[in-house]
Amino acid sequence: MDYIKGTFRAHERGFGFVLPEEKDLDDIFIPPTEVNDAMNGDLVLANITKRKGDNLAEGTISKIVERKTTQLVGTYMEDLVGDGIVIPDDKRVFGEVHVDLADGLKPVDGHKVIVELTEYAHSHNRARGVVKMIIGHRNDPGVDILSIIHKHGIETVFSDAVMKEANATEDAINPDEIGSRRDLRDQVIITIDGADAKDLDDAVTVTKLENGHFKLGVHIADVTHYVKEGSELDKEASSRATSVYLVDRVIPMLPHRLSNGICSLNPKVDRFTMSCEMEIDETGHVVSHEIFESIIKTTERMTYTDVNAILVENDAELRKKYAHIVPMLEDMFDLSKHLHEKREARGAIDFDAKEARVLVDEKGRPEQVVLRSRSAGERLIEEFMLAANETVAEHFHWMDVPFIYRIHEDPKEDKLARFFEFITNFGLVVKGTSNQVHPAALQQVLDEVKGKPEEMVISTVMLRSMQQAKYDTVSAGHFGLATDFYTHFTSPIRRYPDLMVHRLIREYLIKGDVSEETLAKRAEELPDIAEHSSKMERRAIEAERETDELKKTEFMVDKVGEKFKGIISSVTNFGLFIELENTIEGLVHVSAMKGDYYQFHQNMLAMIGERTGRVYRIGDEVEVEVTKVDVDAREIDFALISEGKEGGKTKFQKTKAYQQNSRF
Repeated sequence: MDYIKGTFRAHERGFGFVLPEEKDLDDIFIPPTEVNDAMNGDLVLANITKRKGDNLAEGTISKIVERKTTQLVGTYMEDLVGDGIVIPDDKRVFGEVHVDLADGLKPVDGHKVIVELTEYAHSHNRARGVVKMIIGHRNDPGVDILSIIHKHGIETVFSDAVMKEANATEDAINPDEIGSRRDLRDQVIITIDGADAKDLDDAVTVTKLENGHFKLGVHIADVTHYVKEGSELDKEASSRATSVYLVDRVIPMLPHRLSNGICSLNPKVDRFTMSCEMEIDETGHVVSHEIFESIIKTTERMTYTDVNAILVENDAELRKKYAHIVPMLEDMFDLSKHLHEKREARGAIDFDAKEARVLVDEKGRPEQVVLRSRSAGERLIEEFMLAANETVAEHFHWMDVPFIYRIHEDPKEDKLARFFEFITNFGLVVKGTSNQVHPAALQQVLDEVKGKPEEMVISTVMLRSMQQAKYDTVSAGHFGLATDFYTHFTSPIRRYPDLMVHRLIREYLIKGDVSEETLAKRAEELPDIAEHSSKMERRAIEAERETDELKKTEFMVDKVGEKFKGIISSVTNFGLFIELENTIEGLVHVSAMKGDYYQFHQNMLAMIGERTGRVYRIGDEVEVEVTKVDVDAREIDFALISEGKEGGKTKFQKTKAYQQNSRF
């Protein structure tokens, strides 16, 4: 029997998947009865017991090779006989943990605590552990977010050694260190960011050349000038790998003294930068480029709101205030359109998914859920950063040296096949097959549904059919961007791979060190850095998503009885998920669907009334009433007010033979 080693990813409904270490192998579905006490993240051995089709493998976990979960966050309480137990916050961990208390700790019912596991659950025996820390009472302000931070193992405090190095960093640049840097302080260079941004790591400038081309300068904070390889700052940044952006706080990769200070491209002060200058023609093609060390002094600190007001709304007051840079902003706007058209022509996918931001008060209570918009300023900066990232990636691809790339592999065939099947419900067909499709064909689908009620649903389902982008040392291209070369160069304050890319630029390009010894060293260490950074990125995304869901659920607590419009975002055998206009999602359980007996038809992703033929299909617009909100479970229950569409017998009342032979 062949065993496959991989990482177990658990689901709160009991099943899970084993992600094989061998890249060419497909994920293995593990039913609840075959998990055999494995926990989320464990390194396991699995063997395949059956296959469904070409790709869907089902198996059992035969051995737990290494436990990866050593501590849990949960709610403490005492059972009927006075023994302490903890109910884990992570719904993928089943059953309570029986606990002892570390010396001096006296938790009470309702305390959020950190438990160090001493025995793992096996057979019918519960897990055991020791309460090591009390976070606070579940009802205290801020404890909810702190619990999520600890649950994901996110470090919030910098060590004394790290802070000692940070505090020793200069407040201003040292003129003696300018050296051979290209001096760009006389150029008009600006930053464009959100109004509340403090870590400004990119600045831009555009000039129109006599030949009609554009000269785009992308200047990125030179973090590696201050974060030396092997230093305590570097070790901590490498460990964290990314800043984490939660609803009420930012957990930075680097101490604020650097991220908001000497590394931030604050207005009208000298800053060291790493620059990528590109000459770009009218078709958006980069005809030449240079990558070099520089020193800049930004002219203005612009916001997305003001740039949008100047370029789109023609705000007279702002155009007068910034008259000295308005011509350059207009050139930037033109260039960004050319770059976008080029990406569009090659087939890049533009997932314009609806996103919302939760605004909270000083006690962490949600006050508003506001839709994010991609303004002209944001799109402009996005295009410039994409151009710089592609240019840097291609440069080092052809140098053929060890490097860190940002890759997005082609979608897996089985997931894409299910997406193709799904969109046929909307009368859509993709040019290509599930094992060979160009991103342009998928973008064409998004273009066809632009502005229609089903746009967001199809965009979301398509996104779920994609693989996750990740860091790798292999230049494998980026499917979503439809480019052969891509890296992350533009955010070294908040992403370690970008910082590492800067370090490699300085080593290979500025210093010219491509010795066998250097290349061998980088070839050995970069794969681990790429893998760890990808893992930490996924952890940060999970924490950010969880805090968003928590605060969105809290926001709906006082909305019970209120009515909202939304669309059916997902259909399952137990009900309909409804997404409101503000992106908040809730469930209409099948038991709450009155007036008929509804059956789930997976091939059409619809609930269909057996008697009336009434249809509730993914993408349909509905009106719902909020009936229940459970903050602890992050669950919102809805009841339908509007009725589904009349299906008609010929279209929706399928024969028994059809139902039995359905592929799904």
